[in-house]
Amino acid sequence: MGCCQSSLLKLKKPSADVTGEDNNPQDPKIHHHQNGVDASPADECVPSFVEFTFADLKLATNNFCSDYIVSESSDKSPNVVYKGRLQKENNQCCVAVKKFTKAAWPNRKQFAEEASGVGKLRNKRLANLIGYCCEGDERLLVAEYMPNCTLAKHLFHWEKQTIEWAMRLRVALYIAEALEYCSQAERPLYHDLNADRVLFDENGDPRLSCFGLMKNSMDGKSYSTNLAYTPPEYLRDGTVIPESVIYSFGTILLDLLSGKHVPPNQALDMIGGKNITLLMDSHLEGKFSTEEATLVFELASQCLQYEPQDRPSIRELVAALVPLQNKSDIPSYEMMGIAKHEEIPLPPQEPLSAMGDACFRVDLTAIHQLLLVSHYKDDDGSCELSFQEWTQQIRDMLEARKRGDMAFRDKDFIGAIDGYTTFIDVGNILSPTVYARRSICYLLCEKPDAALRDAMQAQLVHPEWPIAFYLQAVALVKLGMHKDAADMLNEASTLEKKRHRGGRGY
Repeated sequence: MGCCQSSLLKLKKPSADVTGEDNNPQDPKIHHHQNGVDASPADECVPSFVEFTFADLKLATNNFCSDYIVSESSDKSPNVVYKGRLQKENNQCCVAVKKFTKAAWPNRKQFAEEASGVGKLRNKRLANLIGYCCEGDERLLVAEYMPNCTLAKHLFHWEKQTIEWAMRLRVALYIAEALEYCSQAERPLYHDLNADRVLFDENGDPRLSCFGLMKNSMDGKSYSTNLAYTPPEYLRDGTVIPESVIYSFGTILLDLLSGKHVPPNQALDMIGGKNITLLMDSHLEGKFSTEEATLVFELASQCLQYEPQDRPSIRELVAALVPLQNKSDIPSYEMMGIAKHEEIPLPPQEPLSAMGDACFRVDLTAIHQLLLVSHYKDDDGSCELSFQEWTQQIRDMLEARKRGDMAFRDKDFIGAIDGYTTFIDVGNILSPTVYARRSICYLLCEKPDAALRDAMQAQLVHPEWPIAFYLQAVALVKLGMHKDAADMLNEASTLEKKRHRGGRGY
């Protein structure tokens, strides 16, 4: 790749009060970023770094059940990430568990030392590493779980809304701050930094995955993405230096500008002195500052310089991004269109099923998906009709249910409610699944009272059906009745375990 030349602005070195030069690096006045990040924060909410047993992590992930896989392209990746739930007194905390192949880290001591080094880091801009397992041939890392997907998902594969411009600037700053903290903590190397490594926490705030602070394995490979995004020095001799991380940060800035994963050469050639709007994400619909976008592009271009010594430092990038922040009073979840984080308190002692976990987290999207894939297999025996009953009225009713199902599949929740309501009003067939599906539709339309009524109706039709109780728990927490919700969640979990002991799954 050719060098990005001097028509672009060169970053000025930050003054001493920003960089901390000639000052005490622990001076709180030095870090005055938005929601400033201390040089060595001690976040009391993050558990201490520990060594887990393999049995602990098997239990947390339901024996590494495929339903718990959260990593992208999980069927192709040699190192899979699972969602897990660790028991802690009367509460359970969600974690991300990365399971390596047996050959990835053959040396137990090297893996333990590397994990322990990363585990010392604690920062609110990181998805922090909280433990590891190094038992026999097993090599696993355990980190804080981030429930709101990756930057790649929100930029490239979004369904409801794209990321607005102010939020993109916040992502750029927060990830730069995360890298600055790592550099100050003497962990400056980050392997394969890309949009999949940027995660969103329960409040919608972007965080940097701690997994990139360790290599995928001891085979020396530090980049697994397309070579078009790989730093030139790594292509030349396979080395990774702190300036390589700056190069990769430049590719993330391009992602934020364009809403696409555009190779650096192509993006830089696309502009070539022309208008910045040629590169900008069309889904922003022009709702961005051209001046700010131009500056971000200039920062990206400087990060992508061919020679490492020509790239800015991470401290300089942070200093340049701070003045671009606006809407600092608006929480990230609101800008991202993410529902405010809710959980039902006091979950059951044992690990929950996928449905139980989704209801515990009040994750309506996940509940909808689970109901969609389960179809009507829990209605066995409840929809049998004699020949005499097979009237035109019944056929019309089943056609209404079919319309509801199609709308449910297409996430047209109002249409699904209409179809299911027609089916229910006839009343010749009682289907707990229809009530359950209409219940989640009401929840997604912010009608928890109606959702609770439907979940209770599903229980009347199918008195020991766990899903009916789970949905009541979700509706109750939406109504602010948290203790009742917790009791209902426990009852659902008990019914579910009883059902599985009886040999019937769902």
